Formats: sequence, structure tokens, C-alpha cells
Amino acid sequence: MSQRKLRLGFIGAGWWAAEYQMPWFAARDDVALVSVCRLGQAELTLVRERFGFAHATEDYRELLAQELDAVVVASPHILHYEHARAALEAGLHVMVEKPMCTRARDARALAGLAAVKGLHVLVPQGWNFTPYVRQARRLTQAGAIGEVRHIVCQMASALADLMAGRPMIETEGQTFRPPPTTWADPARAGGYGWGQLTHALGVMFALADVQPATVTAQMGHSPSGADYYDAIIATFTNGATAAISGSATIPKPSGARHDRSKGYQIDIRIFGTEGMLLLDIERERLEIRRNDGHDTVVPMRPGDGDYPASAPWQAFVDLVLGRSRENAMPADLAVKTVEVVEAAYRSANEGGRLVNVFEL
Repeated sequence: MSQRKLRLGFIGAGWWAAEYQMPWFAARDDVALVSVCRLGQAELTLVRERFGFAHATEDYRELLAQELDAVVVASPHILHYEHARAALEAGLHVMVEKPMCTRARDARALAGLAAVKGLHVLVPQGWNFTPYVRQARRLTQAGAIGEVRHIVCQMASALADLMAGRPMIETEGQTFRPPPTTWADPARAGGYGWGQLTHALGVMFALADVQPATVTAQMGHSPSGADYYDAIIATFTNGATAAISGSATIPKPSGARHDRSKGYQIDIRIFGTEGMLLLDIERERLEIRRNDGHDTVVPMRPGDGDYPASAPWQAFVDLVLGRSRENAMPADLAVKTVEVVEAAYRSANEGGRLVNVFEL
């Protein structure tokens, strides 16, 4: 008996999609690559032929008219909402790259539409899908640290070139390279907040069940005008507070340093009424320390902190084919990350004004 195949379309076929996602999906025997959409006929033909798509178009509406089960949205940040909403309205499950979108009202609309239609929305923020983050989430949801009172969340990456409008040196020789219009143009949701800090916020909100209320922020900028550095203070509806930090300028791993650095850092500490959680992804350390001394160390092996790019892709296939119901980065978590980041940019652009998340 032949197994059912997930009929998949791609809206967007740039650097990340063509270099990493498409090869992974094309190699599976339970996925059929049905249609791909991107601008540029030469590039579109190259992608279609390389990965064996049955159909290719420059118009995403033509893609959505094909016989599909699901769509990957890998278009530029500012187009995520338009493309994800159209796919949901067509009755398709959606894996939409982070950020899910760039406006809080749009994020809430996507989450609501998916719920009404009974469709999956998954944002492939890889660390959320690791066994250790999922285990830590179960512990915090069970009350291991009590009610959240304060959070420290820091992320840094070796992406000074990308956020300054230069293609990452690591992508030299690849078919496509990350375009500055997506990553380094502040008018098109470029910068560290949208491009990277959303990763850390996704993990933070998976571990801390809090709703953002207010945000104030200051930012330092790259030569392109996009944010290199983010300093954010957030409050939540339960009275908790957070200090959130981002930096794009870790030195690139090279030589002896390559063995000591992953090229990124994520350090999250959540303080609650019963104890605290400490997660250091770079140094592969996860602990829950309780006031009563009943601590928990969640084992992390060497390599567990590496970015697990394909983990959410596997989860998406399993969700759509009905093999699993676990989604470690669903739309409701993504809404919170969009709320914080949109509010942070608004605040920084207005001299650090306190922004009410519910007014976005």
C-alpha cells in the first residue's frame, strides 16, 4: 500500500528556501513538490528543474489554485501576512518563516483565521522544537518555577555583514544569497529584531506563559540603518517584567575560535515565585532551580545547542499528515513575538516612548 504524500507548494524561493528547505523536502518520499512561486523567470526555472516541482509561477494565486495540502511561505518578511492569509483562505496548512508577519494586528488575524478553519500554522523557529525546550516547557507549564515574575532574554549572532546590507560571507558560492532588501532595509522589516531576535522570543514565550502589555526600546544601528543592537524593556499583564537584548555583531567563528563559538548566543533566565529556569543554548545548559531545593537538570549533550533547522520541517510534515498533533511554535506564540518586536521598533523610532501592545 503506497503511503500518502503531502502535496506542498512554496511561496518564495530565495536563499534559505532553495539552499536548505527545498533539498530537505525534495529528498523525502512522503512529500510531493507540486508548485513553486518566485519572481524572475530564469531563477524560477532553475528552482523548478533542480527540485522537480511539477508547476512554477510568478503569481502566488496561480500556485494556490493547484492541488495542494500545504504551503511554505518563504517570501520577504513584509509579504508573509499576505501570502499566509491567502493560503489559509484557500484551505491550506501553512509553514510561514519567521517573523510570522510584521504587524501585531495581522498576526492576531492569522491566528484567528487558522483557528476558525481548523488549519495548522507553524513558524519554523528551530530551537522551540528541540527535546530539551519541549521538556522545559512541560515543566514550567506544570508549575516548576511558579508564576513568572521576571525574565532576562539575550540573543546575539555573527551577522554584522547581513544586517549591514552585505551578503553573509558564509553564503559565497551558493545559488542565491540573502538580499539586503529583506535583511538590512528598515523600511522592509530588515534588522536584528525581525531577522533574529524573534528566535529567542519564540523560546521565551514557549517557556513563560505571559502576555505582553507594554514595551519600551532603544536601538543601535548598522551602516544600512537597520538595527544591530536592541535593548527592550517589556511588562506583562500579570505584572511581570523582562529585559530583552539583541546584538548582531558576534565575531565570525574562524580558526581556533570556530571550536569555541557557535556564532550565536541565546541565554534565557526566567524567575518565578517558586524558583527559576536557566537556559544557555550556546553552552548547552538547562536547569530549573527551586526554592525548596528540588532542582531539575535537563540533560543537554554536546551539539544539542546547534540550530536544528529541519526539526520544525519534520514537525510540519507530521502535523499535516496526521502523524502528530504537537506544534512547538504555533500562531498564538508567534503573535506574542510579533507584538513585542513591532512595539520595540515603534518605541525606538519614537525616542523610547512606552508602547501599549493592545493598541497595535
